[in-house]
Amino acid sequence: MIKGKKVIVSDGNTEKALRKFKKIVTDSGLLRELKEREYYVKPTTQRKMAKSLAKKRWKRYLSDQTLPVKQF
Repeated sequence: MIKGKKVIVSDGNTEKALRKFKKIVTDSGLLRELKEREYYVKPTTQRKMAKSLAKKRWKRYLSDQTLPVKQF
């Protein structure tokens, strides 16, 4: 069971309290978990997505490692 997240508003400063609340929620990973549980994803689809993201990361890594082309 998830415990409730709460922030105390002091001196009527709701903007500061809202910023603190957003930080607490993002740090806890609650929204990410809710997004993942929004609909069922088959295990094979999860593996395919993970593999494609890994390929994308690898391509980005390789492109960062190459030297730029000399244009003189």
